[in-house]
Amino acid sequence: MAEPDRDVEQALMAAMAQVLQPLARLAVARGLKFPQIQEILKQAFVDQARASDQRASPRDISRVATAAGLTRREVTRLSQKQPPARAQRASPATQLFTQWQADRRLSGPRGRPRAIPRTGSAPSFEALARKVTRDVHPRRLLDELLRLGLVEHDTEKDTVRLAKDAFVPDDDQTRMVGFLGHNAGDHLAAAVGNVLGDERRHFEQALFLDELSEESVDAAKKLVMAQWRALTAALVPELEDLSAADLRAGRGARRLRIGLFTYDTTMRKDDAPQD
Repeated sequence: MAEPDRDVEQALMAAMAQVLQPLARLAVARGLKFPQIQEILKQAFVDQARASDQRASPRDISRVATAAGLTRREVTRLSQKQPPARAQRASPATQLFTQWQADRRLSGPRGRPRAIPRTGSAPSFEALARKVTRDVHPRRLLDELLRLGLVEHDTEKDTVRLAKDAFVPDDDQTRMVGFLGHNAGDHLAAAVGNVLGDERRHFEQALFLDELSEESVDAAKKLVMAQWRALTAALVPELEDLSAADLRAGRGARRLRIGLFTYDTTMRKDDAPQD
């Protein structure tokens, strides 16, 4: 029975290396040093060691130290720090952008979002903003979307149109890094949950293609973007109905993230076939 365990451990270490390489690339590119990342990693081990052992009380330092592979002093020090940040809710700007893309009434003949009046009754930017939130003035939402480079405002016609196919703000590193943490973090959490056999299974699928030309990759990306727009348009109204029903019934206790991504890079000679 020892041989399969070694195989699993080797596979796990290889998976860890694959996950950590992009994170190391980001850290080096942005000037973070290893001691800073090491501190975060230690904190994560303490948090997860405590969460995985239902018998460990907040004062049970020894059990946590043993599970995390750290000293009691380190666990005590790290346990006194602030708890890990919770996942943030989507901002009003994000919600407005998503609903605009999904609303068929705001789309042109080819399904692309069209320019709409800034003010007035629906369909207008003001009406869409009021639908998303009553806590933020439509003008402030418009200013935020303009700042992020996501919409364009025709001042002569006083119309607004989407300038991007996806919520990827220009030159806003704080928001971009936040997206990275939330999206990649939830994706990885889903994959880890499936590997560990959590009671709740998570949907996680991918397609693998190789030996493609640059032209084929570009064509594939356009196909994916078109399918994502169609999927968003189909899902958002249904999901909004589910959310509204839960809110009325006072039963909302879970959060859900739905994602789709593409990644392409140059093939290496030692690339192995993927299962």
